Amino acid sequence: MRLTSIMLLCLLMLASVKSIETIPPVAKKLIESYPDFIIGFADNNLLFNDNTKMLWDDGIKNKTINQLLEQPDLEDMFSQKYVTGALAALPDRNFDPGRMRNEAFFLKMYGATKQAVNQNLTTITWCPKLVSQKISVTKVNGVDKQLLKISAALDQHPELRKYLTEIGGTFNWRNIAGTNRHSMHSFGMTMDVNTKYSDYWQWSCKCKTEETPVRYVNRIPQIIVDTFERYGFIWGGKWYHYDTMHFEYRPELINH
Repeated sequence: MRLTSIMLLCLLMLASVKSIETIPPVAKKLIESYPDFIIGFADNNLLFNDNTKMLWDDGIKNKTINQLLEQPDLEDMFSQKYVTGALAALPDRNFDPGRMRNEAFFLKMYGATKQAVNQNLTTITWCPKLVSQKISVTKVNGVDKQLLKISAALDQHPELRKYLTEIGGTFNWRNIAGTNRHSMHSFGMTMDVNTKYSDYWQWSCKCKTEETPVRYVNRIPQIIVDTFERYGFIWGGKWYHYDTMHFEYRPELINH
């Protein structure tokens, strides 16, 4: 009887080890990045603390760029690697790490309606010495705390004032222009810096189609990019379809 119990315990331990070993490394990044929501991974699903689950890989391979943008599964969010630091070269065509977003995942964490997101918003003072602008951001995942750290760091650089004043936007429940996809501003975890010194691919090409070739333009200093990245934000200036004003809280993508 005792031997049977020991064997059963060993089998359970082996099954547990196997389960841990089969968790995709990038799924582990999600678990580590959002511990208030995600508790594990099993059977091709991400597991949440409310006893729900979300499909990891839908099994569709070789998706087109439009499919990755419009119908990404959780795994697809990691299909292009985001690298921190200065750009070593201009982004290749359609290289947009972070633009592939599984909308259901973010709706679940930050709120599925404008009213739900509103309940978790707080007001912080952005760069109190240089700017002193009140902005609304989410408390979910500690985004407000991370932005306060960024604010404190950038507030020590008066030479950056023109980029940091007149913040282009934080919370704004809306769709991305020309799409049915939610803008990440809908969740209060995104910031646009001063649009006067920013560049956007559609402004440059005067187009809206993803297939149109675009010429890369950027005026945002690297120190601003580095500071945001240090606290878990990716930068839209690292996309072929660039959005250099745009910073988005995506810690799972930082050096994944």
